[in-house]
Amino acid sequence: MGGGARGTPDSEIFSISGPSHLTSIDWTDSYHRTSVAASLVKGVYTLERDRQEKLIGSKSRAKPWWDFFHFTLLEILIDQQEDCIYGAVFEYALFNLYQNAPGVKLPPRYVIAFRGTNLGAETLVGDVKLDLRCGFNTLHRAARLEHAIEAIKTMVVKYREPAMWLVGHSLGAGLALVAGKSMVKDGTLLEAHIFNPPISSIPLEKLLRSKRLKGMCRIAGSVVKATLAMVLKDLQIASWIPYLYVNAEDPICSEYIGYFKHKTVMYMIGASKIERIGSRSSLRRSLWVGKRGTSSSSDLSTEPIHLLPSANMTVNRNKPTKSKSAHGLHQWWEQDSALRANWEICCVRPCSEDKSVKLLN
Repeated sequence: MGGGARGTPDSEIFSISGPSHLTSIDWTDSYHRTSVAASLVKGVYTLERDRQEKLIGSKSRAKPWWDFFHFTLLEILIDQQEDCIYGAVFEYALFNLYQNAPGVKLPPRYVIAFRGTNLGAETLVGDVKLDLRCGFNTLHRAARLEHAIEAIKTMVVKYREPAMWLVGHSLGAGLALVAGKSMVKDGTLLEAHIFNPPISSIPLEKLLRSKRLKGMCRIAGSVVKATLAMVLKDLQIASWIPYLYVNAEDPICSEYIGYFKHKTVMYMIGASKIERIGSRSSLRRSLWVGKRGTSSSSDLSTEPIHLLPSANMTVNRNKPTKSKSAHGLHQWWEQDSALRANWEICCVRPCSEDKSVKLLN
């Protein structure tokens, strides 16, 4: 689950493959914000690739991915078990220019970014193990996640700055989602930009062609899981609204489309409470808890990665090409406005608050 882990040499060079067309950033423009967030994540990918290829000084390729947008590298996050770079903390050098501008949407002062899977020889095994943890919903047990959460908490305590973003792609998106929900429990809501996140659920959007059959499967699943999961506590995350970016052709993240569509359908048929309870648990975990007879205090940390009552979701409905894969990070700074016209923007909220949620196709 990476961003083209062994891309062409040109894919690492910002001036060739990056959003260099954005010479002036308008922080009120969602496309600009998305492009900058994606570029910072790409910078983390390139940091690790530079390290593996021993590219330093003038030969390194990572710096332009953040420097072009006036960010500085504040800290590198290292997975001590795998001895690799998995994240970075950036600071926006021009933030003070926006502080006294009334009515202007503030840029981030700090951005904590996480890369996805890198298929290089030094990271392949460790990253793929974490990919499997995402699929089996055990990412919460990973040392990398614990380190990421500690790094975020340290930043929050040290700087007490609300203008802080979490950004990540693929595996890194999973880290950002779980870490973001963990921070919500501590009372801290951070803006998050989540690109092509993994989902611990069967990808019905890709496996089944019949809309009716997909809907029936999801409704049946919600009823069964709700019955098994009534004892689980509710997560207080409805007020956290991350920005999700998914591609309808990407099997790793496309099921988010079905997940949020299903939430809307369940509300329309008057069964939203069943959906909310059922979505808190994977079926296999509910059965396991049932066999043990009780749920432990750590069960909240084992909630599915995709458990999100609210989200601002961008769906890219363009068909992938050889140069633009459905799971690639580069699609999110697409320069062609005609292609961006095929991005569908959906605001998903708890149905009791917003009855006008757009039903995804």
